[in-house]
Amino acid sequence: MEINKIILIGAGNVATHLAIALKNAGFSIVQVYSRDIVNAEVLAGMVEASAIDNLKQMDVTSDMYILSVSDGAIETIAHEMPLVKGVVVHTAGSVPMEVLNRFNLYGVFYPFQTFTKDKELDFKKVPVLIEGNISHSKNVIIEVAQHISTRVQKANGEHRKALHIAAVFACNFVNHLYVLADDLLEKQGMEFSLLEPLISETTRKALSIKPVHAQTGPARRNDKQVIQLHQESLNGETFHHDIYALISESIIRTYETERNSERN
Repeated sequence: MEINKIILIGAGNVATHLAIALKNAGFSIVQVYSRDIVNAEVLAGMVEASAIDNLKQMDVTSDMYILSVSDGAIETIAHEMPLVKGVVVHTAGSVPMEVLNRFNLYGVFYPFQTFTKDKELDFKKVPVLIEGNISHSKNVIIEVAQHISTRVQKANGEHRKALHIAAVFACNFVNHLYVLADDLLEKQGMEFSLLEPLISETTRKALSIKPVHAQTGPARRNDKQVIQLHQESLNGETFHHDIYALISESIIRTYETERNSERN
């Protein structure tokens, strides 16, 4: 199956990394669309494509159209696009592929990673979750995905949604906790880098054994005295205090059955 011409709709973090990976794999990025022509021009210049800010200018003869835009914009853009013959996909984790069902060939091309434009990453290691409405769509999507990633697998809408929620817990929420930790240390004139060995070892353990077995800390031990001491120290920081209390309670409940069995 010969797939060559691809159009990127969007010029943000995901679109940038995708465009570069696809270009490096030998695909021709024909056009890059963005509502902001400057953003389209910047990405288009990186991959030798044409920049457009009007969907009516879209080349309708391409093999694949990748909508890499915010979740809320997918449906609107899909309805404004011309009725193309190529496979139309979006890159969202929690949006069903049926949002693209005005096209004959459609699906999902979901790269499961956190992306920042200026931070390089090895796309070959990025899991790509795919779905297609019919066999031909799936075959095209798999063909393209396998050229840029060694970790391609099929996943339906419910699987992707669960994975996306898990990513919010494991990535977005964890990073926000780093923000709170940095804030607490900064107020005491201390560096966040002091936590680096602890963060590295915690991550290593979570990836080498089940996270439930890697848990440590006062809530894991149900050490109420230390927990109360920490909460008293956080009384002036409403959000910090509430988050500390909520997560501590979740940890305590997670290991409650285990503690009861140990007592018996």
